[in-house]
Amino acid sequence: MSAAAKVLLIGYGNPGRLDDGLGPALAAAVEKLAIPGVTVEEDYQLNVEDAALVAEHEVVVFADADVAGPEPYWFRRIVPKPAWSISTHSVEPPALMAMAQQMFGAKTEGYILGIRGYEFNEFGERLSDRARNNLAAALVFIEPLLRSGSFREAAGKIEEGSVTSTGTSEVDPCKTENM
Repeated sequence: MSAAAKVLLIGYGNPGRLDDGLGPALAAAVEKLAIPGVTVEEDYQLNVEDAALVAEHEVVVFADADVAGPEPYWFRRIVPKPAWSISTHSVEPPALMAMAQQMFGAKTEGYILGIRGYEFNEFGERLSDRARNNLAAALVFIEPLLRSGSFREAAGKIEEGSVTSTGTSEVDPCKTENM
């Protein structure tokens, strides 16, 4: 992947449910960086309409809060996988990638960045202190990847265990939970 790759970062989650807002918070922070070639979107959840947007890019990074994953974050390549049922209200990243391929002929590479959160069971527009620290670490991790386009290398290093702060290969990219 070249530094000039068209990259889409989608941060999703509900900012009104405390740490569930980690994805949109990362998107807002990345948007402030104004990295050339990077499009930033944020939303409460992924929708089927996002498949068209994914298809317009060479790489997509989905950023979401994770209720039980490794701290401070994990990063994994997504294998497109069609869903058995589609809801017009919410779609998981592997199903969205498969839709982009099937409907638009996309060859987009997909990755997910799961940021560990802790407080989800109350209403409020704030992040816990620990989640804010994990968000800062995730931003330090993702910024150089967005600038260089070396996503595959980073995902491979994490899967091989050489990046110890972000988890191991047992992490399932669909274990994030939006409340």
